[in-house]
Amino acid sequence: MQTKITIIGAGAAGLFCAGLLGQQGHDVTVIDNGKKLGRKILMSGGGKCNFTNLNVEANHYISENRHFCKSALKRFSQWDFIQLVNQYGIAYHEKDHGQLFCDNSAQDIVDILVKECQKGQVKFMLKTQLEDVNEEQQGFKLSTSQGCVYTDKLIVATGGQSMPALGMTAIGYKIAEKFSIPVVPVKAGLVPFTLHKPLLAVLSTLAGIALSVEVSNERISFKENLLFTHRGLSGPAILQISSYWQAGEAITINLLPDFNFEDDFKPLLDNNRNQSLKNCLAQILPKRLIEALIQLNLIVDLTVKQLTPTQQQALYQTLTTWNVIPNGTEGYRTAEVTLGGVSCDALSSKTMVAQKQPNLYFIGEVVDVAGWLGGYNFQWAWSSAFACAQALSQV
Repeated sequence: MQTKITIIGAGAAGLFCAGLLGQQGHDVTVIDNGKKLGRKILMSGGGKCNFTNLNVEANHYISENRHFCKSALKRFSQWDFIQLVNQYGIAYHEKDHGQLFCDNSAQDIVDILVKECQKGQVKFMLKTQLEDVNEEQQGFKLSTSQGCVYTDKLIVATGGQSMPALGMTAIGYKIAEKFSIPVVPVKAGLVPFTLHKPLLAVLSTLAGIALSVEVSNERISFKENLLFTHRGLSGPAILQISSYWQAGEAITINLLPDFNFEDDFKPLLDNNRNQSLKNCLAQILPKRLIEALIQLNLIVDLTVKQLTPTQQQALYQTLTTWNVIPNGTEGYRTAEVTLGGVSCDALSSKTMVAQKQPNLYFIGEVVDVAGWLGGYNFQWAWSSAFACAQALSQV
């Protein structure tokens, strides 16, 4: 007898899982509140979709159970998804840090997923609100805006709360809580910082300037680009550190990550002794940034030759250990991922099934697994979807 499987969410994890299950001969229906498939995929990577990364390891993920992701990532790796992309003849390219992007458009990835679903005769219920879920003797009864749906197995692939403009909601967590499955408190991750008004008043004038920095806190550091914005700080370095940031904590910005004092910085000063410090530093940093640092009283407006050796050391220290305390983050509106989610301790790492609810599965971002910037979250979507589909293939 065919197993009737319903998937909530037509994003990366939901669509990939649906295609796999449909091709195994299951009766699969995907329910989504939007009118388009893969909305977040289409928005990702500036419309080019950073669909995976060449270097995927467990330490690229944040979770209260840091070992949980290992099993799924091992059984369906980045190489497996790359093979699928190659099979469809999709052109792609590598960017920094092993990130893979479509040459053409994120639509290419959505098209792959849709075609895989078509092969499996997957049915879709779009523009459909899920109102309630109740356990039945043989599975679940789903109350939706389009009527009741009965299903043997239920897979929750609703994503997180990031990008609410795309229709992302907390429904996945509500389903978990209804069945007494613990949820790790959620918050925005991979998100720009906002700044306190006095600092913002100065730094907002730098909006649009980007430079390579190393950003760190006591736990981790990232060497990538920082972007000044009208609201605060963004860019890959900031998005990465935001996932490890606690409210009220300072971050340290090294504006000269490739400079050593004796080998690089001191010779620069020695060779430009007659210049103003501002013009000397403008050879290695944006001039408007230097002017802002002077305005913030972090740099003195002198000529280079006026600096004593101690002041030279202090200047280098200032430029390599600039402490900034963010006011907060821009929140879910611009976040690329949701931290927290359905507790991994309540799920099987091999099958993604809820330990105490044998017909209920959770995959993708709704689970307490959040990746770094760079294609890691998509890879988790593919890997967790595969683990779930593989488990159900035994049914």
